[in-house]
Amino acid sequence: MPIISSNQAEQRPTAPSSSWAEAAAAADAPARTQPAKPSKDPVLKPPAPEAAPAVPAQPTRATRSASRAAALADAPVPDFISSPGLFVREQKPRPIGGFRGALYKLTGGGLNLGPSARQREEDELARRISRQLQGSYNTAVLSLKGGIGKTSTTVGVGLTLAEFRGDPPCAIDANPDSGDLVERALGEGIYQQQSPRTITDLLKNIDSVDSLTALARYMHHAGRLHLIAGEQDPEVSDSLTAEEYLRIRKLISAYYSVALIDCGTGVTHNAMSGILQSADNLIIAAGYAVSGAKRARSTLHWLASHGYEDLARNAVVVITDKDEVSTRVDKDAIEEHLSGICRQLIAVPHDRGVADGDLVTLDVLRPETRRAYREIAAAIVDGYV
Repeated sequence: MPIISSNQAEQRPTAPSSSWAEAAAAADAPARTQPAKPSKDPVLKPPAPEAAPAVPAQPTRATRSASRAAALADAPVPDFISSPGLFVREQKPRPIGGFRGALYKLTGGGLNLGPSARQREEDELARRISRQLQGSYNTAVLSLKGGIGKTSTTVGVGLTLAEFRGDPPCAIDANPDSGDLVERALGEGIYQQQSPRTITDLLKNIDSVDSLTALARYMHHAGRLHLIAGEQDPEVSDSLTAEEYLRIRKLISAYYSVALIDCGTGVTHNAMSGILQSADNLIIAAGYAVSGAKRARSTLHWLASHGYEDLARNAVVVITDKDEVSTRVDKDAIEEHLSGICRQLIAVPHDRGVADGDLVTLDVLRPETRRAYREIAAAIVDGYV
């Protein structure tokens, strides 16, 4: 066995203690691109632990709700959400009367053909009459000739307005010749049993009337139609002035959205200037007699030539077949003669419930007469809006 001298032993290469540390560090961190510098400290140090990857914070309930709301706001709305009608099948209106109504009742509503053309027209009239109004309006009913349906038209149209409108209308008797508006609406017997409250009584105490309750003491009621009676005393019946009427009109406008004024015969009596300057539209009463038609035309010409051209142009001419005129009278010619100088012409057929000059109630009138009054009422309200 060869003997190695001490010099040779000293010359044998030995791995420095730091070589093992470098190898261990290289094994623990293989991703390093450069070797670590040799440590002068022979004591091995454990490698530093790597930082743990960051964990994202969990969103709170409020954050999730806000994100979801923002996403829904930006997203287009589906058709089935924006069209709720798809969930409920549209139901046809129920037919009333006639074959369609009978078939509907017979099948217990299983077969619904919908309303007829006539019923749709009636529904449209009801819609026009009942429309909501912003403010107070009034219509003057006048004529140059008496006995041609002026007061009966006021009562019939007033009752029709009361039937369809949510707010009760008011009718005022401004006839200087002892008008009978309230008698035609209530019946003479009932009116005589009530206290004789007239427009004159209201004027005497008008300064103390500050509520609808106080005003009701001077009014009469035919159902939902509220009325102010005209003066019956011939000595004072023609004393209503334009200024006094305007005070009445101002008071009524505070509580009623629609008022009808029965003006009496003529256009030159004392109150007439106040009535015309405050009227929103007019009804010109006429008849099928040749004289009645001519007077209606004369009334319109008088209005146009005395500063009331707009009232004349927008007037509704109502021809009442009160006396059931002879077949020799050309009704079409009379209607054509008047229709071109007014907004609308409406004919009221002959009806004993109107012609007798007594109580006017809708339930005893012919269907054609009631429809004519509905057409007049709708035309009046059309003139307000």
